[in-house]
Amino acid sequence: MEQIPPLSSIIKATGLVFGDIGTSPIYTLSVLFALVPPNEEDIMGLISFIFWTLTILVSLQYAVLAMRLSHNGEGGTIVLKELLTPMLKHPVSLAIVTLLATIGISLMIGDCVITPAITILSAVEGIPLLPIMKNINQSLLIGIAILITVILFWAQQRGTEKIASAFGPAMTIWFLMLFGTGLYSLVQSPQILLSLSPSFAFRFFADNPIGAFLSLSLVILCATGGEALFADMGHLGRDPIRYAWILVFIAIFVSYLGQGAYLLRTGNVENPLFEMVYSEASFLYIPFLLVMIMASVIASQAVISGIFSITFQAISTHLLPMLHIDYTSSQVRTQIYIDVVNWMLCGSVILMLLIFQYSERLAEAYGIAVTGTMLITGILMSAIFWHKKQSSFFLLSVFVTLVDLAFFISMMTKIPSGGFWSLIIAAVPFSVIIIYTTGQKALYRRMRPMDWSSFITKYSKAYKGASHITGTAIFFARSFDQIPPYISRTIFTSGILYEKNIIVTMNITEKPFGQTSSFKEDLEPGLSILTISRGYLEVIDMMKIIHLAGIEERTIFYGMEEIVSRKILYKVFYLIKRICPSFVQYYKLPAQKVHGVITRVEL
Repeated sequence: MEQIPPLSSIIKATGLVFGDIGTSPIYTLSVLFALVPPNEEDIMGLISFIFWTLTILVSLQYAVLAMRLSHNGEGGTIVLKELLTPMLKHPVSLAIVTLLATIGISLMIGDCVITPAITILSAVEGIPLLPIMKNINQSLLIGIAILITVILFWAQQRGTEKIASAFGPAMTIWFLMLFGTGLYSLVQSPQILLSLSPSFAFRFFADNPIGAFLSLSLVILCATGGEALFADMGHLGRDPIRYAWILVFIAIFVSYLGQGAYLLRTGNVENPLFEMVYSEASFLYIPFLLVMIMASVIASQAVISGIFSITFQAISTHLLPMLHIDYTSSQVRTQIYIDVVNWMLCGSVILMLLIFQYSERLAEAYGIAVTGTMLITGILMSAIFWHKKQSSFFLLSVFVTLVDLAFFISMMTKIPSGGFWSLIIAAVPFSVIIIYTTGQKALYRRMRPMDWSSFITKYSKAYKGASHITGTAIFFARSFDQIPPYISRTIFTSGILYEKNIIVTMNITEKPFGQTSSFKEDLEPGLSILTISRGYLEVIDMMKIIHLAGIEERTIFYGMEEIVSRKILYKVFYLIKRICPSFVQYYKLPAQKVHGVITRVEL
């Protein structure tokens, strides 16, 4: 019998995983019924659509299927890529999977810009229902949303470890409020429960196929954030997230049922959640509003932490260049802060608020990235289940992929009315990844590294016939069987030989976490190798590992490239390399001991 995880871990998951999907009841129905008239058939049909969307896209795709495919407990697009890559033999298949993973990462980053904007603005738009605030204009609401945004992003550099423990209880209060207010409205119009039958969704589609298909682009708002179940699995574990999802699903869907019941009674579509709560218990509206704003901030915080994690994964797997990373927690190794990402994201969120100004307009730009990510997840899952010969899971994953595809095609209709912003935002990281990986491959081909046997032969002669500098020199290389040109130039051309010369190599394993090191001394007189193996998501302290091996360095050499090219792609690649932190800055090597050796390369 499966053991139920501790209640504390379930509550923690509600705060760290379900903020985005947990705040979707704030705006989903108000956006939907701005397009669809609130007659009884359409209300029942759309509530039915929401129920089955949550069931298929979140419960089935992520909680049941995707979470079966973790790698050492880790989830996410990059993990699916790492799982699938060893199963593929044809170069074209490998290239397609890498491209899909790159698009998926880029779309998730694009989604991370719009999510905080629509979540915070939607919550702030509940303020005018307060009698003393009924005349407040939209510009002031945008100003409040921008202020909350700036404070939120400013707080990132200080780390959120101290307040993160409060996220779970705070979101639990929010979900209890959603459940309670929804249930109170539901019991007044219990016929809304009939919408659980898929027949209402089918009837809604049959009565107006084109309108129903277009409405999919708005129905998907209820499932935004569903991908977090899989992406955050490594932080919290599979079982706490699954059990938390059961509770969250009940809470948010009861809220949708309650809002649907309220619409059946009143037909008031402007802000169903706000109006429903205010009409039920006006004296509780201010506490409800404050908790709602708090929930929107927590949801945005989860998104920001997510983009830091995605960026770090992309850096660790060499999809993105090195960026300066600060570690904000002494307890949680994955809790990081990336300054350039933080402030670029902050500026982008503020830009979205200024451009769209209303949550209904933001909804037009929202969802393309989400459905694109879900579609790519479905494709990668299907391929993995196919190669594993797990036919039942393969058929289920094909089914959810087809559903993802239907939503994605529907989302394409949003492009002219604002959806293009999501693609523009996603195009930035996509372009950087493509330029960087293409440039790195071209650079590696042109560098002409020396093979190990040739290096050893040449080194032995040079070491015997040269005077040696006192102390230990460290050189960095990708692998010891391919010696980079800067090492050859330093030792053989410049004649710089220390008493002890140590080549440090980094091996990235297929596991997400863990690190080991192996120090082989005196392979040749004065020549040793330190091999560091780390998981592709592992955060390491390079100098600590070196010192634990008993190495006391005098000088650290590393390679730098001066790229000369007439091609724009390689010029941009060189610009990216110059802007981004160097190897020394990324691994926080002692600057006073470091010497960069420049190699001129024509691409």
